[in-house]
Amino acid sequence: MPGIFFHHTSPTNLNETDCKSEEDMTEKKKSKSFGIDLKTYLKSMLPHLESSTKSASKHNKLSPEEVAEWSLSLDKLLAGQTGQAAFSEFLKSEFSEENIEFWLACEDYKKTKSSDKLQGKAEMIYQQFVHPDAAKQINIDFNTRKTITTQVLQPTLTSFDEAQKTVYLLMERDSYPRFLKSEAYLNLLNKNQASGHKG
Repeated sequence: MPGIFFHHTSPTNLNETDCKSEEDMTEKKKSKSFGIDLKTYLKSMLPHLESSTKSASKHNKLSPEEVAEWSLSLDKLLAGQTGQAAFSEFLKSEFSEENIEFWLACEDYKKTKSSDKLQGKAEMIYQQFVHPDAAKQINIDFNTRKTITTQVLQPTLTSFDEAQKTVYLLMERDSYPRFLKSEAYLNLLNKNQASGHKG
């Protein structure tokens, strides 16, 4: 009668697998929890970020002059919440909304007065936009990313300044010119100019 052989799994391997599964589940829970916290944070910080251009315009009584001024510079566009919302909607259509979200998060961060809140905000911005595995990782060079990684342990109001400048320049050179040529902006411009003439 031929021998019957059974494949034995090493108890060590089983333990390693179990440990890895537990670690994976823990990480997923942490990631999910962090995502919820961050979403709440961004929503409270940027009430217009997820609004459409139409609803933002309605609440802020957008004037033809304001829409026209957006074409003067990126600074003018980002000076008000309506412009921020309009540009955010455009970047979402290009799948690059992380740039405006990071820039706005930095603007909010620099206004933080409490050192306790500064630490929490710095950690959230780092995890969401700067960390190598960040869900909305921004396009910055290795040295800037490394510097922030060190500074975030003891953050100051200027910890993200260099990265914010880099992202701003990227938007100014790349996304902003396309926004000015976009159908959404041109339609908004024409619509407001027409209503301005009627008035």
